[in-house]
Amino acid sequence: MPEELPRAAIGLVGVSKRFGTHAAVDDVTLEIAEGEFFSLLGPSGCGKTTTLRMVAGFELPDAGRIVLKGNDVTRVPANRRPVNMVFQQYALFPHMSVYDNVAFGLKVKRVPRNEHGERVQEMLRVVSLEGLVSSPAASSNAWHWRARSSTVPRRCSSTNRSARSTSSCENRCNWS
Repeated sequence: MPEELPRAAIGLVGVSKRFGTHAAVDDVTLEIAEGEFFSLLGPSGCGKTTTLRMVAGFELPDAGRIVLKGNDVTRVPANRRPVNMVFQQYALFPHMSVYDNVAFGLKVKRVPRNEHGERVQEMLRVVSLEGLVSSPAASSNAWHWRARSSTVPRRCSSTNRSARSTSSCENRCNWS
């Protein structure tokens, strides 16, 4: 009888990843329910980003399975997974306006242009940036704050899924 896969929004089953002799992630098993707020905390180098990259499909685990809503996606390429990721480094296009940065995901997903305005405005409202629609992304004294705030709406505006980040480490992280 085949092993039953977790039905949670995100499931990790015995996931491990090594880089040479270093075990970045060692036999992690967890389930994150749909709508659940979940965070992993730990020091630099404990495997948080490596696990997030495996969930997103940017890294392949050496062992174990990555499961999304009951579907094994361990070997599914990143561009075919229903996962989004907001990077720690600011991923803005400095030559574009705040509006164009937020709308970028909609354009890539070929959402009709007539739907962009309302969705972009809503995302800017969520992060209290509605007055910056036509501002160049890179021309602000508050560059870091705007960059971080603009990255989230760009990710959120291109999907109906809520933002989720997950990462892990074994023994050195605080699970909450």
